[in-house]
Amino acid sequence: MDRGLILQLAMYFVIVNLIGLYVGYNLIQQFDGTTPPIINDNPDDPINSLGLLAYMLVGTAFILLAIKFLPDKILYWVLKGMETLALIVTSLIVLQVFVILELALVLAVGLVCIRIFAPQYLIWRNISSIMATIGVGSLLGASIGVWPVIVFLIALAVYDYIAVFKTKHMVKMAKAVAKKNLSFTFALPTAKHQFELGTGDLVMPLVFGVSILNDTLTRGVPWPNATIPSIIVLLASFIGLAFTLDYGSKNVGKALPALPLQVGLMIVVYGLLRASGLFG
Repeated sequence: MDRGLILQLAMYFVIVNLIGLYVGYNLIQQFDGTTPPIINDNPDDPINSLGLLAYMLVGTAFILLAIKFLPDKILYWVLKGMETLALIVTSLIVLQVFVILELALVLAVGLVCIRIFAPQYLIWRNISSIMATIGVGSLLGASIGVWPVIVFLIALAVYDYIAVFKTKHMVKMAKAVAKKNLSFTFALPTAKHQFELGTGDLVMPLVFGVSILNDTLTRGVPWPNATIPSIIVLLASFIGLAFTLDYGSKNVGKALPALPLQVGLMIVVYGLLRASGLFG
């Protein structure tokens, strides 16, 4: 096992999920039972799972078409524009929890400027990826119920398997994005190789974790005790992700989907927690 690689993964995983749960908790309090609709106003309606999947497929199709048909320089600025918009929105979601909105906006714009004018620094790319992951994961998790999230995770795990092993379009897209040094992946450099971890592999566990947190809070478990089921499920996700990344470090160049193992472990652990009845 490459300890340096796993330690980097652990660091980013802990940062994303601890801050993400706190941001998610604050969003849940702000929404106060009135969540932003995905497809409809009922966060427990499974149709929201299909909506999320549809949004993701449309976004993936757009990026694949751009990679195929756009000249390299134009492609870079299209993807850079997507990164900039996503970074502004997600940074505001995260930062407004800790500072006033005006300062959050200044910090978000500052981060975008660093990414535009000094894109070579990996640490700032990873910080941007942290912001994007926390922003998306906490917002979605606070907006959708546990069971629709589970349905979405299962569908996404199946899609991830097909996209990596069958159609292989996810591998093509990941390589194209990684070459552009954009905040859609985490850079995990080692002495032998720089590994790229997709933000989705951290976003989806956080979505599940925040959704579980919301459900636990509604069952009457107070903060911060309500985070315990989420943390246990997230630990299962980390184990699955660490195993996948370790396999990748021993088989450089061979793509492996991370979500199937993560999703399987998270759902099993969540089922055991619910069966135990310890948290309502």
